[in-house]
Amino acid sequence: MDSKTLSRRSVLQGAAVAGLAGAAGFVPTRFAIGNTAKVKVGVMLPYSGTYAGLGEAITNGMKMAIAEKGGKLGGRDVEFVAVDDESDPAKAPENTNKLVTGEKVDFLVGTVHSGVAMGMVKVTRESGTITIIPNAGANAATGPMCAPNVFRTSFSNWQTTFPMGKVAIERGFKTVVTMTWKYAAGEEMIGAFEEHFTSRGGKIAKQILVPFPNVEFQANLTEIAALKPDAVMVFFAGAGALKFVKDYAAAGLKTIPLLGPGFLTDGVLKAQGEAAEGILTTLHYADALDTPLNKTFRAAYEKQFGKGADVYAVQGYDAGQLLVQGMAAVKGDTSSRPALISAMEKTEIKSPRGAFTFSKAHNPIQDIYLREVKNGQEVVLGIAQKSLVDPARGCKAV
Repeated sequence: MDSKTLSRRSVLQGAAVAGLAGAAGFVPTRFAIGNTAKVKVGVMLPYSGTYAGLGEAITNGMKMAIAEKGGKLGGRDVEFVAVDDESDPAKAPENTNKLVTGEKVDFLVGTVHSGVAMGMVKVTRESGTITIIPNAGANAATGPMCAPNVFRTSFSNWQTTFPMGKVAIERGFKTVVTMTWKYAAGEEMIGAFEEHFTSRGGKIAKQILVPFPNVEFQANLTEIAALKPDAVMVFFAGAGALKFVKDYAAAGLKTIPLLGPGFLTDGVLKAQGEAAEGILTTLHYADALDTPLNKTFRAAYEKQFGKGADVYAVQGYDAGQLLVQGMAAVKGDTSSRPALISAMEKTEIKSPRGAFTFSKAHNPIQDIYLREVKNGQEVVLGIAQKSLVDPARGCKAV
């Protein structure tokens, strides 16, 4: 069967048939071993390179959520098997198969880079392995590549920046230069902004694409200065975001408002210092969200890991919560994949970002906040768009 037309029923039935055929005298896990076997959670994240810090924060958050519930999933001990995916899309199928086929994990949690996520999902939607994406926002994961066994606890790339199109118009910006790394995440985020901004009458003066992970921006900044747009909308993250913001200020461009998804400042704001002042961003989380749950989470995270939590830690934490709640609902029985998927679909995650549920395509239905850097702090100005649902364009499997 063509994977692009894979249906919910075929995934679930195929997984069940394969499981039954693979063992003579098949006996469900709960009867065979009384749920005493460890639950194997594969973790496929970047632990080196540009996104290493993001991989660490996601891992910390996920383990913290599980530890808060006694360190078990559905009453069973947990074994984590980690692979450094190096943010390399070419290695994604091999790394995924190490965990799915080699380690036979019950769940797979990954990844950060959208290109890597696409290679990962191609493997797991065929195997039926329940997969939780704790960061990568590739639209296709909950669009054309959606599958019953694939969930996301982060965002779609479309979600993070679509609301900024309206914000830009409301602030009187008529011409905008957009700039990003030339790869899936960047192009989709910039595309969503452009979609909304131009639909309301805005004009894109120029779209600048930079090879990933290049961080030499000087020639691009000189071009922006010559174009004199009303604002500049960019996507960069991690070390790239840190350097871009500092270079932007050093080039004397602070008079041109800088916009972006929250990844432009999250995790690197302190290091960006004065250069980040005044940056406007939209995201599904903000460090400064004034809620009891967020304050409790941040205090616990800092106490345990000796550093402040960020959006990546939150997304990992919520991946852990999804595992905890899903497994609790089926009392640790991973043998009934349809029941487990159904339980996960119905889960409401009480997240530090605010409570969210899942769309039919398994993407969070969540508020997107408008934030501004003021006096070195990320200040929440309000909600840019409430309960935003990703359009899941091309999704046919759920």
